[in-house]
Amino acid sequence: MKAKNNRAWWLVLPVVVSVAFTAIIPLMTVVNYSVQDIFSPFDRVFVGLDWFRDVARDPEVRAALVRTLIFSAQVLLIEIPLGVLIAVCMPRRGWTVSVALVLVALPLLIPWNVVGTIWQIFARGDIGLGGWAINKVVNFNYTLDSADAWITVLAMDVWHWTPLVALLAYAGLRSIPDPYFQAAQIDGASAWATFRHIQLPRLRGVLTIAILLRFMDSFMIYTEPFVVTGGGPGNATSFLSILLSKIAVGQFDLGPAGAFSLLYFLIVQIVCYVFFTVLTRSGR
Repeated sequence: MKAKNNRAWWLVLPVVVSVAFTAIIPLMTVVNYSVQDIFSPFDRVFVGLDWFRDVARDPEVRAALVRTLIFSAQVLLIEIPLGVLIAVCMPRRGWTVSVALVLVALPLLIPWNVVGTIWQIFARGDIGLGGWAINKVVNFNYTLDSADAWITVLAMDVWHWTPLVALLAYAGLRSIPDPYFQAAQIDGASAWATFRHIQLPRLRGVLTIAILLRFMDSFMIYTEPFVVTGGGPGNATSFLSILLSKIAVGQFDLGPAGAFSLLYFLIVQIVCYVFFTVLTRSGR
């Protein structure tokens, strides 16, 4: 019998330790907070599922959940078709391919807080070029009007993350063999028929990834709207992440914040599972 060499498991140990300290241990800490009423580091009371019931019944949390779901739905409805359109229009050969890829990817290279700062200034009516131009047509002030604030945050997210969808779709388009297009050209297929029957079916896999990534990112968006509007005016752009930070950091209610974050995590997992199941089954 040949002895097994288990020394290779030592190569996995750093990954296990890293995941334990960055994911498992913090998650267990949050679970511990969510079932206790913490008065001080040494004074705690076990409350069971009380915090979960309070968070689930909180009308402010429900309103923030509705706003977040609406925002994510709008993001997907705009960014997925727009990203595919940009990918279809991008060149497939020549030196212009590199130029197009660099230009499309530029917004993705900007940090989230810088994106928020850019749009905070850009959309201002007094000092921002965008706000000044819009005010020439209609009255626009995202600091006072809730609809203007919502449009600003939505436009900012579309500008920042549509390139990700475009790059994913472009990679999917480049993987389609040229004989498919040659056959369509011989058959006299129009551009729309080529896209519908050749390109779009081949994009199903990458679009599934794009939808999941953009849903998770938009549903957990925090930095950009916090920098631009701070959740205002009023609660117009107060998404779940901003409300959670107010409870955890502003009010320092660790118990409700722990229960809130676990429910938040559960909602993301459930919706992503539903998305993935529907998209994969529809492709069969």
